Amino acid sequence: MESDSAAARRVMVVADASRESAGALQYALSHAVMDNDTLILLHVENAAPTKNAFGALFKNPISPGNARLGGVGSYSTSSAEGSVGGGGGGGGGGGEMDFLDGMKRACAEQKPKLKVAVEKAEVAEGKDKAAVIVAHSAATNVELLIIGQKRNALSKSILGSRRGLSFKGLDTADYAIEKSKCTCVAVQRKANGGYLLNSKTHKNFWLLA
Repeated sequence: MESDSAAARRVMVVADASRESAGALQYALSHAVMDNDTLILLHVENAAPTKNAFGALFKNPISPGNARLGGVGSYSTSSAEGSVGGGGGGGGGGGEMDFLDGMKRACAEQKPKLKVAVEKAEVAEGKDKAAVIVAHSAATNVELLIIGQKRNALSKSILGSRRGLSFKGLDTADYAIEKSKCTCVAVQRKANGGYLLNSKTHKNFWLLA
């Protein structure tokens, strides 16, 4: 591969405990990042905790090539960067730390040389999660932002944006596509193993796994 000679980039994946986020990470690892890149897992904390769907997804991977994650420990550091060849983690701990540790382990298994950073941002009262993601990606100087997208949110939001409606009508992924300074790709993992991708220049682009 050309990963050793290509210029290193900073790629950000929006990380949460959802199936959509797990699909975005799978796409990033298999199609978007190279060994000399830095992958940033951005977790935006909401007021209400979300259920951890990430561990269940990777215990029963969508396709045979996916990493299998079981029994992950907790990850308690707000930000860590470096080659993730193994994992740290002491004893149990649930919630968000489990899925962040699971994502790091998936990166280590599929791309052992990849540098991975975990960063967190909080949604202040009156602010929107999508705006926080866009602002953080700009402040971190990433070149590519990857975010999972729910299956039935796309058509309504794209239709609304093309009619000149307020950005408040967009879901998180489409807001990021429209407002990000860097390239932003929204990812939907499909049951057949492929991906449906959307960006400013490509709408409903099918990519086989």
